[in-house]
This record gives sequence, C-alpha cells and structure tokens, in this order.
Amino acid sequence: MRLQRILLLMTFWLCAAVQAQIREQVVDIPTRDGVMQRFIYLTPPQPVATVILFAGGQGGLQIFPNGSMGRGEGNFLVRARRLFADSGLAVAVVDAPSDHQTPPFLGGFRQTPEHVRDIQAVMAWLRTQAAIPLWLVGTSRGTQSAAFIATRLPVDKGGPDGLVLTSTILRDNSGRAVPQMELQDIRIPVLVVHHEQDGCKLCPFGEVPALLNKLGAAARKEVISFSGGLNQGDPCEAKAYHGYNGIEPAVVKSIADWIKAVPKS
Repeated sequence: MRLQRILLLMTFWLCAAVQAQIREQVVDIPTRDGVMQRFIYLTPPQPVATVILFAGGQGGLQIFPNGSMGRGEGNFLVRARRLFADSGLAVAVVDAPSDHQTPPFLGGFRQTPEHVRDIQAVMAWLRTQAAIPLWLVGTSRGTQSAAFIATRLPVDKGGPDGLVLTSTILRDNSGRAVPQMELQDIRIPVLVVHHEQDGCKLCPFGEVPALLNKLGAAARKEVISFSGGLNQGDPCEAKAYHGYNGIEPAVVKSIADWIKAVPKS
C-alpha cells in the first residue's frame, strides 16, 4: 500500500512537472491584406509533432491577448488542448481571422480560398518553430475546415503531413459535407475518430465506412471509434457523446499515439 502511494505521488509530480514546462502564448500573424490570424500556441518540451485544432460550430473563439476566450472554450478540441500538449504535441488552437470576428464567424467561410490562405500562413509560421510533422485536427464543423484545406494543399505546397477528423460532418443541408469534398486528392495519412452513439443528425456513425472508402488515395487510414462517457444537452453540442464528454483523455491519447506511430516521410 505504501509503495502504491509513493508511485501515485511520483506520477502526479511528474505530470505536474511536464505541465509546468508547457509554454502558452497568443500569436498573431498577417495572412491576407489587412487580415490577421490569431491562435493559441502551446509547446511542450521537445514536441514530436504539431497539431492545428479547428473548433466546431461557427469556429469563432474570440481569443483575447491574454489567452482567454470570449466563446467556444467548451468545444471538445479547445477544452482538450492541454491534453494534446501533455502528450508531447505542439498545439495551435486557431480562431476565426480578424475579418470574421462577428457571427457567423467561419460559417460559410470554411471552404474558401481565403480560409486556405489563412491556415497556410499559420502552417508556414509553425514550421519555422519546429521541423516536425504538422497535422490538421478538426471536430464537427471543424472537419469541414481541416478536410477542405487538405484537399487544396498537398505537402509540397505547404500543406499538412496528416489529417484527423473527429465527429465528422457526414451530412449537411446548408453546405458541402466532408464526403462530398474531393477526398480522392488527399494522399496524406488520415485518422477518423467517431463516437458510436453520436446523436447528431449530421454525423451518423453508420456512414463512417463510406467516408473511409472515399479516402482511397490516403497513405494510411483508420477509424477509431468510442462509446460511453456522458451525454448532456443538444446531441450536436460539445457536452453530448458528439463531443466525447467524459472520455477526453482516452480520445486524445488515441489520436496522439496514432500520430506518433505514423512513419516520418
């Protein structure tokens, strides 16, 4: 019993030490004429890869210079950002750009050349910070950003080294769902993460295999599914199964482990 307590204490202090070493800063970079793109950048000691996190919904976080947010902090990827950093990944949590800081924020903007240019600039800046693989990670409507950018920017044109889609938008009456994009152009590794009990009508788990089939040119592809956790409120929001409520550490660990296991090109 005493040995167990000692081991638990050692684990606690080790985790606390790692967290204390994670640097967090707010970064603004110019993208298009007169436009700035803001993001929160977290860096652990010796990161092995970088992930750009795209929140769902309207995608506007209204990040303040001190790192606090006006909205969106409950989103799965946003609230789990430190879990990614604790896993040894550098993390960029992107806001809507400066010319889309009012509703509908990224609504109607995610699949545009301007959005691609903004994130291309973010990727270029991040690669000056660390010469490590760079992945796009989207959740819910954030998958429409991540997937679209991946279809438009191959690696040799400054695009990502990998793509993670969580709670993918598989149906969309108001726009183009992810399966309707030019997924055949994606040649990088792709991980699809989905909750088996996702109750959002835009993200039925039964349609995930069809999504995977459309990723035929991906260098590597896999589906990791989850069950359980907490299911509260709107089935399309972050506190439902859709947002991996209550199982965030397991989901982030699976994503981070998968990224780390992909051979570096």
